[in-house]
Amino acid sequence: MDDGGSSYRGPARLLHWLVALLVFAMIPAGLTMAGDDVSRSLRDMLYLFHKNTGVLILLLVAARLAYRVARPAPPLPASMPAWQVAAARASHGALYTLLVIMGLSGYTYVKAGGYPVEVLDALGIPSLVPRSDAISGVAESVHVSAWIVLVAFILVHVAAALYHGIVRRDGVLWRMRPW
Repeated sequence: MDDGGSSYRGPARLLHWLVALLVFAMIPAGLTMAGDDVSRSLRDMLYLFHKNTGVLILLLVAARLAYRVARPAPPLPASMPAWQVAAARASHGALYTLLVIMGLSGYTYVKAGGYPVEVLDALGIPSLVPRSDAISGVAESVHVSAWIVLVAFILVHVAAALYHGIVRRDGVLWRMRPW
């Protein structure tokens, strides 16, 4: 379908799909590693993946936000109702915010709990938070709560994209196509 020249540029699409793929990998990893019936070796492997991939997602989101400031999103179709435009802007803002909250709360939870973030430790980056069980506990609560809200917003985001692609056929779905 022709999107009327309103597609996102290649770097924005690349960052979008990298973050999406990593987030979709993080969800089952996080759920599995929190399970009671998981072997210690699998749990350790999943924690290692989850922590270090979380750092990567946070960096990619920062790059995506910087790119978005430099290259604003292409215009939405003029036929879109104002409430949908407002909802799209609000939901994108919420997704960015929740991804940042997830990364920062996960980092704080781990580092305040006295655990390593291997990729950052290997680079010699010192902890940005003090060792504190209280801080770690609050960060864990934020991380878990934000995860629930993030999944809800992801579902809304995907549903809205499919609605625009299947029902409205207005080119919105194709703006972020990976090819």
